[in-house]
Amino acid sequence: MSQPDQVTDAARLVPSPAGRTHLVEHGAGPLVLLVHGFPESWYSWRRQLPVLAAAGYRAVAIDVRGYGRSSKPGEASAYRMLDLIEDNVAVVRALGEETAVIVGHDWGSTIAAHSALVRPDVFRAVGLLSVPYAPPGGPRPSEVFAKMGGDEEFYVSYFQEPGRAEAEIEPDVRGWLVGYYAALSADTMPAPGAPDPHFVTRGGGLRDRFPAGRLPGWLREDDLDVYAAEFERTGMSGALNRYRNMDRDWEDLADFRGKPITQPSLFLGGALDASTTWMSDAIQEYPSTLPGLVSSQILEGCGHWIQQERHEEVNEILTGWLASLPS
Repeated sequence: MSQPDQVTDAARLVPSPAGRTHLVEHGAGPLVLLVHGFPESWYSWRRQLPVLAAAGYRAVAIDVRGYGRSSKPGEASAYRMLDLIEDNVAVVRALGEETAVIVGHDWGSTIAAHSALVRPDVFRAVGLLSVPYAPPGGPRPSEVFAKMGGDEEFYVSYFQEPGRAEAEIEPDVRGWLVGYYAALSADTMPAPGAPDPHFVTRGGGLRDRFPAGRLPGWLREDDLDVYAAEFERTGMSGALNRYRNMDRDWEDLADFRGKPITQPSLFLGGALDASTTWMSDAIQEYPSTLPGLVSSQILEGCGHWIQQERHEEVNEILTGWLASLPS
């Protein structure tokens, strides 16, 4: 399998609480741990790894539990946030480090934020891409999502029932992935006023609203080969089980409700990304929820896949932020 832009300095498995975590690393220096989102893999950071290494950092991108070459527990409850946090801590320790900067995108942003919140002794700074930080608390997540959409169903609710989304995706992983990526990319997303691809008609599927016809500009056919091959091999349940733990996380993180992240932080969002617009209130609360915020930037004309859509800008901002951090 060809993997364009692959960084091959070191690809290996390291011990983690649920088994093994696969990672790709490049460079030497202070550790920067990169955490991907759904439905992706370490490969989503392919354009950051060599740049961070050239800037003097030990850049490590993992396959999150359930993805790619990492372990894939069978029980849905094995994908709760506290377990993923401990995976991240285990990676840092297995690499012989005491601390790291953690950077995440999409679900990886939420995982990175909570890693910094729960283990400030390990994660000395946190970078968040696309999904803003909102402290634990508030109403039970399943109840919130169930009220969204009226006669339609929000995608997070759609993902809750084991096997349901798998039945839509797994017969044509490649086709589903390209549709999902296109639906959230600036240059291929549905036009304003078109049916929102984050919702499904009762009894329908997400792909009913995906755009068709072309790849987003950031995604090449051989990039799609990499993503599709991993999910065709593993199936989708490990990735989808992250969504199926949101109520468990709400309970597990009760002691952290309303608490800020005080370490130095960074937020980057896309102006056309629903994660940024829907959670604009969370961004406005950053003076209290991220008191260590160094920079918060919204990239105009950018969709959800920010470090791939606009990798040069993201790399410049990210390396500048890292250089500003205390050693």
